[in-house]
Parts: sequence; C-alpha cells; structure tokens
Amino acid sequence: MTGSDDAVVPRRSRRTIPAVLTGALMLGSLAACGGEARADGQEPASERMVTRVINVETLTLDRRPFTEVVRITGTVQANRDVTVSAEEAGPIREILVDRGATVETGQALARIDDALLQSQVDEARARADLARETWDRRRRLFEDDGVGNELVYLEARYGAEQAAAALRTLEERLSRTVIRAPFDGLVEAREVEVGTMVASGTLAFRVVEVDPIKVAGGVPERFAADIERGTAVRVTFDPLRGDVYEGQLTFSGATVNPRNRTFPVETVIRNPGQRVKPEMVANMELVRRELDHAMVVPQDALIRVEEGFVAFVAVDREGETLAERRHLRLGGGQRNQVVVEEGLEPGDRLIVVGQQQVAHGDRVRVVASTESNGG
Repeated sequence: MTGSDDAVVPRRSRRTIPAVLTGALMLGSLAACGGEARADGQEPASERMVTRVINVETLTLDRRPFTEVVRITGTVQANRDVTVSAEEAGPIREILVDRGATVETGQALARIDDALLQSQVDEARARADLARETWDRRRRLFEDDGVGNELVYLEARYGAEQAAAALRTLEERLSRTVIRAPFDGLVEAREVEVGTMVASGTLAFRVVEVDPIKVAGGVPERFAADIERGTAVRVTFDPLRGDVYEGQLTFSGATVNPRNRTFPVETVIRNPGQRVKPEMVANMELVRRELDHAMVVPQDALIRVEEGFVAFVAVDREGETLAERRHLRLGGGQRNQVVVEEGLEPGDRLIVVGQQQVAHGDRVRVVASTESNGG
C-alpha cells in the first residue's frame, strides 16, 4: 500500500476532482457560446449601448401672412350725450315726449308757458309796423319831394331799424319757449313735469346718440409708434356673441396718462338696432402691423431657457431621425401664435408634441406630421 500512489490520496479528494473538471468544462462551453454570438454579429449584453427613441409629432413649416394686433379693453360711450336745458323762464305747459322716445333734430320735447312773451311780441310787432310806415313816409318826402330835414329823416330810419330788432329779439325768445332736441337720438332722461317752474338753464331732458356709437380705450405707451389715427380696429362684446364691428381709429391721443402709462384712442361704429349700449365693456383689437411672409409657429411648441426660447426640429442624419435644438429670435404674437424671426426655415419639421421630453441629439420617431397653413 505504501508503494501505490492511490494509497496516499484520500477518498474525499477523489470526489472533488470530477467536480472541478465539470466546472471547467461548463466555463469552456459558455465561452464557446459567447464566441458563437459574436461570430453572428451580436454584441454581448454587457457591451450593448442603450439609446432611447421618443415618439413625437411634427409640423412642417412654411411662411404665411400674419397680422399682429394689440388687444385692449375699451368702454362704450354715446357718440353724443347732452343735457337739454330750458332757455326761458316759466312753468312747463306741455310735455311732448317721454323717456325712451326716439327724436329727430329740432323735434319739440316740451313747451313753456309763453303767454307773456306772446303779448310782448304782439306789442313789438305793432311798434315795428308803425316805425316802418313812418320811415317809408319820411323817406318819400325827403328823397322824392325834398320836404323835411335830414335829422327827422334819420330819426325815422333808425327808429324803424330799432323796432325791427326789438321784434326779432322777442320772436327769438318766444321760439325758445319750446325745448327742442339738439340732434337725432333717444330721450334717456326727463327732469321736468307739467307745471314745473323752470328758469333759464334748468335741466330738462337728457338726449343721447347711440347710432353711431363711440368706443374708447387706452393703449400701452410701448405701442405709441405703431398705433395712430386711421389704424384698423376690430371690436367685439362678450354679451353679444357673434357680433363683430370693424372700423378705424377716429382719435389717438397725443399724451400719456401718468397713472397707467396709456394713451387714449377712440373709434366710432354703427349700431343698428341699438344692441350696443353705453358703458358696455368692449374687446378692441388694433392692427399693429401686417406681415406678408412670416414664419408663424404655435407658442406651445417653444421652450423657455435662460438665453430666451428654443425649439426642437426633427432632422434625418445617417439613416436616423434626430432631435435638433434651435435657438430662436421671436417677433410679435397673438393668441397661441408667435412669429419667429430667426432660427427656423421653411421645410423644417418642428416638434410640437413631445418637445418637452427630448434633448439635442435624441433619436425620435415621427408618429404624426402635419403641414402648416402657408400663404
């Protein structure tokens, strides 16, 4: 037993050798399998690089006309709004119209008792007739027959002229005992009743003109160089859905209000049916400028960064579609549309859905694409 090699090998060691051989064979087999995978052109899982692909939607850009507007809030005012006063003293004898009545220029609204003035007019007319007749006779005698002296001739002449002037004055005062409408409009208020004693200057009626009607507002001072008289304006009212009124500015103020830094503007619009009423709130859109070929994009597609705004476009590079970041210089905008002055060109595929998830150089998959409404 001492001369045999088997005698010095313990039993446990003998059982271990086959296990070691088995492990070596398994490692060799795995290495062989790995070698076969690389031979097939596939990278091992440990060496494979993971690149994300993001689904996006794009908008193919083109230039189109664009109108930039300035939006302000305005207030409706009557085109003319006056309080009509009595011009003569006396009691109100007759009311001819009531509140809400439509009146025309010169239409009688009320009458003041004119009995006293009427008698004065009759007396003045008689004096004027006598003075005129006296003048006619003195003139014929002096000019045709040479009878009389010049002083009597002149006294008759000037007496007739004074009497005629006095008559005209009283007749004018008599006509003013009728309170009349100063223009076409509506009687908004009546301050007198039959029997009311009025004096010259007593408020009697309020008459307003509501067709056409005036809309006034204030424009921020930064638009002073762009907004002027004649600027096109579009007016709408929230309570009157569907009604759109278009016109031009009839007034643009020369001074800025120091409290709110705006300058006043006004426009006059037609108001058939009197649907628009004074003191209503109006939405005014003033045309700042009109562009024939503008690059207009949805504002939601832009991303704000420290340097300003950027956008992502989908570009094809070496058989792949990648996201490319563009720095933008913006112009004016309205609603959800903004003008891009630099950074985008016609034909660019602007990413409009998914732009918040991509970074420069990311692989993207365009799942939907639309064309812009170019002009």
